[in-house]
Amino acid sequence: MTLLWAVGGAVGGLASGVALRELVNRFTRTGVALPLVSAVVLAVLATKFAGSVEVLAFACLGAVGVALAFIDTAVRRLPDVLTLPAYPAVLILLTLAALTGGTIGALGRAVLGGLTLAFVYRVLEFVNPAGMGYGDVKLSGVIGMALAWLGWPVLLLGAALAFVLSAVVSLVLLLLRKVTLKSTLPFGPFMLLGAFTAVLLS
Repeated sequence: MTLLWAVGGAVGGLASGVALRELVNRFTRTGVALPLVSAVVLAVLATKFAGSVEVLAFACLGAVGVALAFIDTAVRRLPDVLTLPAYPAVLILLTLAALTGGTIGALGRAVLGGLTLAFVYRVLEFVNPAGMGYGDVKLSGVIGMALAWLGWPVLLLGAALAFVLSAVVSLVLLLLRKVTLKSTLPFGPFMLLGAFTAVLLS
């Protein structure tokens, strides 16, 4: 049964990757690999949440997240056309999961978690606008919703991993002399990878 979920996730990932590839290619021509990466990510998520309604919310965020990671890596942008629609989509799907699974408390925690993480990122962006973009702030809210749905420890882990991964990659690139101390890396991919890792470890 788990294998069927994985296959279904992979098929859904391929479909979403193909559907979003044209949009991604408006910003970067690296979108050619989008369907394959989306297939892998959604297959993993489908396996993780096999048999649950919440799989739909995480698959939605996974599909959008992969597209955003491609764009931010290439051109350092997290376009509203992808980020903003993710909010109602994920919220509606989590609401559906809450109503069918009797987990209304988790839904309230998800909303509060999204607001909390967005507030934290807004403060960080205000304090250090050179190191944190407003696109990161907008992405943080929907990531916070998904992570908090799974619990406060998952939210804290996902948020922390974003900064840890960014620091590790920056240090490696610095040692390899690919960047300088004045260089900045796009933070969106680290936010998404941190969230993905936290979800898998939850």
